[in-house]
Amino acid sequence: MNKNNIFVIVTAFIMLVVMSCKQATHTNEKTNNVSDSISENASQSTNLKANSVAQIYAKHQIPVLCYHRISDGNKGDYTVSPATFSAHMKILADSGYHSISPDQLYGYLVYNKTLPAKPFIVSFDDSRVEHAEIAAPVLEKLGFRGAFFIMTITYNKKNYMTKDQIAGLAKAGHTVGLHSWDHTMVIKYKEAADWQKQVVEPKKKLEGITGKPVEYWADPNGVYDHKSVVELSKYFKLSFSLATKRDSLQPLQCIRRIIVPECSPEGLLKSMRRSFSR
Repeated sequence: MNKNNIFVIVTAFIMLVVMSCKQATHTNEKTNNVSDSISENASQSTNLKANSVAQIYAKHQIPVLCYHRISDGNKGDYTVSPATFSAHMKILADSGYHSISPDQLYGYLVYNKTLPAKPFIVSFDDSRVEHAEIAAPVLEKLGFRGAFFIMTITYNKKNYMTKDQIAGLAKAGHTVGLHSWDHTMVIKYKEAADWQKQVVEPKKKLEGITGKPVEYWADPNGVYDHKSVVELSKYFKLSFSLATKRDSLQPLQCIRRIIVPECSPEGLLKSMRRSFSR
């Protein structure tokens, strides 16, 4: 083999090594770029930007229904018959409404998360036994779930839910929230001891029953003031009221509801559209 042939072979080998190194560098750069992209996407998905108070206040209000007694033989604005309750839920299902949880409402208000078509929340105050025995089975049959706000003074008392029934609601996918210890209005909580008695201790006990965080509150009698909603924001993601006027500085702590009376299914739909038109 002469010197010219040796030179050609050596030159070709060097070029092959250089090309292989370039290809490896390009592959590594491409891999690093893909990894960086995945990391960036993961970071974006876990660090959602929250809406401002003004943006939350301006969001379209989702209909929230509030039921109390579900019973035959009782009259009053806070009572509907079991047949009426069933008819109300049926027309909502037939009309394409979808029940959502307070968690979903919070995600929509704060992070603009998507809700199903025609969303609504169905809620229940005062821990009545018929909420577990009558309302929950009706909801579950239709694929709905509700929010049940508990007065903890009523545990295991006549006509009220037992601890096992409350735990059962949470296990079935319903939301269990707090409605104070003994239904004292929140505007009457003047001292730290009042908040401890009506909110802190009942919240802890209710969490012990359900095995889940209690993150939602319903105002006794639906009444609140600015001072109370500021304090409630320390304990709850959302608080539900019955007032028509909302606190523009604490919109998450005064979510409007309407009390549902004994009325026709069609009357319920009209009331929902009228009350939550904006």
